[in-house]
Amino acid sequence: MAGEWRELRLGDLVAQGALSISDGYRVRNAELGPEGIPFVRGGDIGDGWINTTTTDHIRPEFTDRVRAKLARAGDVAFITKGTVGRAGRLRPGQPAVVFAPQVAYWRVLASDILDSGFLFYLIQSHAFQSALDGVKTHGSMVADYVSISLQHDFAFKFPDIKSQRAIAHILGTLDDKIDLNRRMNETLEAMARALFKSWFVNFDPVRAKAEGRDPGLPESIAGLFPDNFEDSELGEIPKGWQVKSIGDLADVAGGTTPSTKEPAYWDGGTHAWATPKDLSGLAVPVLLDTERRITDAGLSQVGSGLLPKGTVLLSSRAPIGYLAVAEIPVAINQGFIAMLPKTGTSNLFLLLWASVAHEEIVSRANGSTFLEISKANFRPISVVTPSADVMYKFDQLARPLYERIVECARESHTLATLRDALLPKLIAGELRLKDAERLLEEARA
Repeated sequence: MAGEWRELRLGDLVAQGALSISDGYRVRNAELGPEGIPFVRGGDIGDGWINTTTTDHIRPEFTDRVRAKLARAGDVAFITKGTVGRAGRLRPGQPAVVFAPQVAYWRVLASDILDSGFLFYLIQSHAFQSALDGVKTHGSMVADYVSISLQHDFAFKFPDIKSQRAIAHILGTLDDKIDLNRRMNETLEAMARALFKSWFVNFDPVRAKAEGRDPGLPESIAGLFPDNFEDSELGEIPKGWQVKSIGDLADVAGGTTPSTKEPAYWDGGTHAWATPKDLSGLAVPVLLDTERRITDAGLSQVGSGLLPKGTVLLSSRAPIGYLAVAEIPVAINQGFIAMLPKTGTSNLFLLLWASVAHEEIVSRANGSTFLEISKANFRPISVVTPSADVMYKFDQLARPLYERIVECARESHTLATLRDALLPKLIAGELRLKDAERLLEEARA
């Protein structure tokens, strides 16, 4: 890579006025309200993003009090207490915020020396995370912690400013496309949820016809809905529809964990094996891969075997409610309820029903250590079930939305894999910019 790389101590960069390192503000309850400056806690920082649409705000009358702690677009932040190292960046268009005390934020003060984009990717690099791991308290206090003074002692290699900008541009291009896909998927998911809620929760087409109004649907679709209601155990439902149990609509299965002490179950495994952790970080309810894999011998230990593509997965404990459709054949551990749709049932209907029915599902859970919903308690849950024609038409309308979500998710997965491969090599100066740019062009093609 062109240009000389120099090892620089962060405290020296602070001393020369090129970098500012600050921590958050210890807020008082009386200073918080529904309006004002967003107050951002550690939980509002994710994988590269910072949520600024927070519930709590620093009330306007206390603005002067927190002015020295205002973080703004371009600042990079990471958690310094608890889940140490999780990082995000305030992007253009996001408002100024005040961080909680367990968050540190860095600001570039001399743009001819440091690039904020490069700093963001440095914070996400293995080199930085290793530096954090080497100094955090490892539980000697209530939670792991890394102080501001310890951050000052960190030293990393930096290229010239032109190379910093080029590295940030390459990695940022990948992240921008991933973020565009994420926003696209949010829109597509909202459309599918709105369709489900309108048809199967609010019964809008039926209600409109019953009141003599135009349901706002093509005649070929509107004609599939009845024009009145009838009583049921769940209250009024569209006439001709039925109340069924979820066990009537799907085969319900669970999983298990092959002995982790038996290498033959794990070493060289080729079958995807999911735990709820694999669902916890999903941006959309689509499972494309798993952290661990099992062998044929390991698979033989899982009674439900290899579940087919299209299975709806619901985490059944710690916590209850993670959801995804498996886009790969997958085996599961004991932390799941798997729904395999029966003939005539759309797996997208099951997915969206489980999201809407979350409170009902949790209400049937029990356990002293943590809540868990068993298969026996899950199967009897009642579901208002439409006619076969309406179920088919719903799937026909929702399926293209879901397929586009999967397409975006696959692309983002590929881009994230490339970004994660490039990041450590670029940050360490082990990959020429020209080669990284070539790989970026290939990814765009």
